[in-house]
Amino acid sequence: MNLSYWEIKSWLTNVDYTIVGSGIVGLNCALHLKLRFPKANVLILEKGILPQGASTKNAGFACFGSLSEIIDDLENHTEDEVLRLVEKRYNGLELLRETLGDNAVDYKELGGFELFTQQDDDLYDECLKHQEKINKLLHPFFKTDVFSWQSNNCVFNNIKSKISFNRFEGQIDTGKMMATLLQKVQIAGVRILNNCLVNSYSEDLDSVKIKTEHFEYSTSKLIITTNGFASELIGQSIKPARAQVLITKPIDELHIKGTFHLDRGYYYFRNIDNRILLGGGRHLDFKGEETTEFGETQMIQSKLEELLQTIILPNEIFEIDHRWSGIMGIGEQKKAIVKQLGNNLYCGVRLGGMGVAIGSLIGKELAHLIE
Repeated sequence: MNLSYWEIKSWLTNVDYTIVGSGIVGLNCALHLKLRFPKANVLILEKGILPQGASTKNAGFACFGSLSEIIDDLENHTEDEVLRLVEKRYNGLELLRETLGDNAVDYKELGGFELFTQQDDDLYDECLKHQEKINKLLHPFFKTDVFSWQSNNCVFNNIKSKISFNRFEGQIDTGKMMATLLQKVQIAGVRILNNCLVNSYSEDLDSVKIKTEHFEYSTSKLIITTNGFASELIGQSIKPARAQVLITKPIDELHIKGTFHLDRGYYYFRNIDNRILLGGGRHLDFKGEETTEFGETQMIQSKLEELLQTIILPNEIFEIDHRWSGIMGIGEQKKAIVKQLGNNLYCGVRLGGMGVAIGSLIGKELAHLIE
């Protein structure tokens, strides 16, 4: 790209902080950097026209883990680690609401429900057995029981008579959240360059030289917040994880309220604008969904449609309106990676599918790690 003097002077000169990725973490990091250093020149590079990854593509669940997910977490983490994870997720949601306001993100705390099919005897029994233990584990933070059991009074088919309920779970409008966050960051004086892919960078003692597909320039500090795409830029233990989603056309008198989890959280759905948004199925092909390529597969999309027909909307005529996918960043541990990688290189990645919950907090922690 043949840049003008004005473009170089206004956008690419004396850059203090460059953030790669304009998702939830990157935008919150930029916002808190401007709060710490109001006169700093903060630039965000985003490879997509809109934020890529999962920030604008998630289901809008303001959650911190269903009962079965927390039980699974205890398989690979200590009780203290799981409590800390839940605390961070909940505190992150509170920070998101504080930063943007409930009205701006259309936050509604309608509760979260975990459903169990009639064939899910083992999982159902496991959750019945461990609910008291999980409530006791989480009590020091919430000061009350988080999970309870309710009678299945919903319209769903092939679901057991009791469903798990989390009264602290909420939901947001993802589009409104990201639009509000982008506006807030730009008002703070942060510049964002979209459609700008970072190809490589090289670090010296005092700065980092960045090479994009359009231009090269130097920045004092480089901050990587690309989550599922981070392994392409930094050598950390992060795997991409694609999540496929579909949404129906509007359905008359759709009375479903709240957020719903099924099959250890591998499927999730909700009512948004009188449509059913349904996502998941990654566990049907873990290896195939370990990709940074956006797209949908016949196997997973067919399973999502089957769930709509047989469980979620068994007595409704519906049409699929749209399908999409998002890329998450996962690893062996659920704890996010927030660290300094070099003299002037930092990262905040591996959000483990909990970007809505912890993205704001990870962005803030990252901003306060950087000098």
